[in-house]
Amino acid sequence: MAKKRSKVKRLLSIDGGGIRGIIPALVLAEMERQTKKPVCELFDLIAGTSTGGILALGLTVPNSKGRPRYKARDLVALYEANGHQIFSRTIWHRIHSGWGLREEKYPAEPLEGILKDYFGDARLDASLTEVFVTAYAIERRCPFFFRSVRAKKKSEYGESYNFLMREAARATSAAPTYFEPYQLQSLDKENDYYALIDGGVFANNPAMCAYADARILWPGDKLILLSLGTGELTRALPIQEARTWGLAEWIKPVMDVVFDGVSDSVSYQIKQLLGNNYLRLQTRLVTGNDDMDDASETNVRALKLLGKELIRDKKAEIEMICKKMNT
Repeated sequence: MAKKRSKVKRLLSIDGGGIRGIIPALVLAEMERQTKKPVCELFDLIAGTSTGGILALGLTVPNSKGRPRYKARDLVALYEANGHQIFSRTIWHRIHSGWGLREEKYPAEPLEGILKDYFGDARLDASLTEVFVTAYAIERRCPFFFRSVRAKKKSEYGESYNFLMREAARATSAAPTYFEPYQLQSLDKENDYYALIDGGVFANNPAMCAYADARILWPGDKLILLSLGTGELTRALPIQEARTWGLAEWIKPVMDVVFDGVSDSVSYQIKQLLGNNYLRLQTRLVTGNDDMDDASETNVRALKLLGKELIRDKKAEIEMICKKMNT
């Protein structure tokens, strides 16, 4: 009796990184150009953290006709048109927050308004392919996952897990020190709310989350995973300076170390598990500012150039992955 062939499931993972999300958005726009298909039709599961979570949701939210509301190039425009508004603060907020030392660096209202404009009242169960978005519950001290597959299981969970996409986007982008935690109102009677922050604190690269979820959803199937980074940090932390740092000086560098270190270690782990069925597309931030909140016109242009250089330098790999995903 012939052995039954396993099916192939295609996974996409997108890192966190604030305004640097423009880099994976450009790569995905190139993939849509080459395949002539929307990203949601190229993948069976899209996982994202922070800015990657916004992209994952934006690429799977439907329009009124049940088609993708946005193309990847539309989300490139999101960063260009709205980045400065998201990462902006009034003089009053600067003073009141002690320049970000006493409370969050940016008010959340501009971000929430933009997410409402982009996602409206679409819920997780409407996603055009499965999505997996990370957050962390600070009061319960545990990871919190927005999973469309669970939102769609009405017979098992009812509406208790079917959150608004804009709520998931707001929660996953609540980076500590940048935006205040998001209070997500529960949809069931047992819990009143969840206090959520950016999932980047434990899964800035959500590739392992995507892999684990896919193994549960499709046991035995062959997995192909594309992981998109938002730029590898290159600024050194000189020991001569770091050895004298206290809490205030370490706040931002330690976040960068956690986010960058997690991304690299997860990439290593997935490579060992999937071998040639795993592709990581990442660039080094040798130009521009690697700060996740630098939405200046100069830096956005620099990030776009880095994205275009990545597409040029990884031309063969992108063509190969497009063929794999477009079968």
